[in-house]
Amino acid sequence: MRWLPGLVTLRRYKAAWLTHDIVAGLVLATMLVPVGIAYAVASGVPGIYGLYATIIPLLAYAVFGPSRILVLGPDSSLAPVILAVVLPLSGGDPLRAIALAGMMAVVSGIVCIVAGFAKLGFITELLSKPIRYGYMNGIALTVLISQLPTLFGFKIDGDGPLRDLWAIARAIFRGDSNWITFAIGAGTLALILLLKGHKRIPGILIAVVGATLIVGALDLSTRADVSVLGPLPEGLPAFSVPWISYPDIGPVLIGGLTVALVSFADTSVLSRAYAARTGEKVDPNQEMVGLGAANLAAGFFQGFPISSSSSRTPVAEASGSRTQLTGVVGALSVALLLLVAPNLLQDLPSAALAAVVIASAIGLFEIDDLGRLLRIQAWEFWLSIVCFLGVAVFGAIPGIGMAVVLAIIEFLWDGWRPHSAVLGRPNDVEGYHDITRYPGARQIPGLVLFRWDAPLFFANAELFKERVLAAVAASPSTVRRVVVAAEPVTSVDVTSADVVAEMLEEFQARGIDLCFAELKDPVKDKLRRFELYEKIGSERFFPTIEGAVASYVQENPT
Repeated sequence: MRWLPGLVTLRRYKAAWLTHDIVAGLVLATMLVPVGIAYAVASGVPGIYGLYATIIPLLAYAVFGPSRILVLGPDSSLAPVILAVVLPLSGGDPLRAIALAGMMAVVSGIVCIVAGFAKLGFITELLSKPIRYGYMNGIALTVLISQLPTLFGFKIDGDGPLRDLWAIARAIFRGDSNWITFAIGAGTLALILLLKGHKRIPGILIAVVGATLIVGALDLSTRADVSVLGPLPEGLPAFSVPWISYPDIGPVLIGGLTVALVSFADTSVLSRAYAARTGEKVDPNQEMVGLGAANLAAGFFQGFPISSSSSRTPVAEASGSRTQLTGVVGALSVALLLLVAPNLLQDLPSAALAAVVIASAIGLFEIDDLGRLLRIQAWEFWLSIVCFLGVAVFGAIPGIGMAVVLAIIEFLWDGWRPHSAVLGRPNDVEGYHDITRYPGARQIPGLVLFRWDAPLFFANAELFKERVLAAVAASPSTVRRVVVAAEPVTSVDVTSADVVAEMLEEFQARGIDLCFAELKDPVKDKLRRFELYEKIGSERFFPTIEGAVASYVQENPT
């Protein structure tokens, strides 16, 4: 039952929750329909598949998802990733487009489930906040640009965000715009943004319904050539294997992996935020399994990749949601719409759907946090800007790939070129501290206390040796002993152990003892396996710096 948290919740379900969940589910459904259709179109597939990607994943997550309140479905952050794969490969064929998008969902689902069972939920922690801000800002800009042609009532060939922006500007100056379409889209966007701050007012629903009524009443699709959604197919999504051709496998695999990374990064952050708010604890590995199951369900039931929603989840919360049943009610309500009234939204203008996506994209921008980064850590601000430009210039998938590479480099950098210090004892502070911070700190003649603030591994081993030798050379007295304050050293590898062995031989030839203080037992165990512990000598390992200093003073009385 650990892997089926929804059933656990059902066994503990309280009757008092039922009314809240039903009401919240019905309110949620009013937002699921227009948003699902809008994000489907933004992802390069027909709008109906956005509803398919809403119904089945919500039901799957209700069983496998650990968060009681999280709402999953089509998402603006995934739209440019899906579009980047679907658009060039589908050739305008909607069935081919949904097969490609569906297989991306299957790949993403398998990756998330395998990672969840393997307990790899920690991997998204590699994406630091500056990098997340960068790629989210880049994705927000990409989404916004991709919807401008629809907002203005014309089409362009997608060649990347910046080239698209140039093509849009040229089309507007050529007079290709349909200004009635633009007026409808701009009005919808303005109303959504105006009502966005009112949690209990369904701004998206009001704006979209209003646009639909105006277009239908004035017959603008015929009289003014305003593009509309058209009638939806009647019926529910059916099980279907999304077959793709051999040449498409590479791009689909890359896209699916990218979707898995982005969707879980967003889902884990949102899940933790709501868990903290409700006093619950959410297992990130189970969250991966729940997200993977939802994506698998989407892929095999005519859907496309989905993620958690930072816009629909607050709606569920504000409407009184208590459990995953809210999502089930929302999914069943959308299914009922397809069965009973599939033509209800046939006059929904495409520009209004573009407005929904643009409003969501605007909400993705992280401007205030970038300003904070610039104030407190300029290099991380520029790291975020590089990620942003990567997505904006090269597109979603290459840009996010660049973000991952930068995340790994950032992760390794502190260990590759870590801080180190020669220690002394200040007069007015307990303990031993960096002599560059405390220039008056006392150093014992003949003794160098050297602290290394990182694990020892292949990339920094030579630097460790260089800095230790530099500390010896800079000593104001002839050095007899070097003590490495090794509490921050959490690991060693074969390369670094061999470098320490070389340094040990050099010191022995010069009559200098090499000792370690505060080295952790697991690291000592590694040194034993590397046959280095015995070479150094067990008597040269001290539990504290003070003990190492006392031993030297006792052996070398002044």
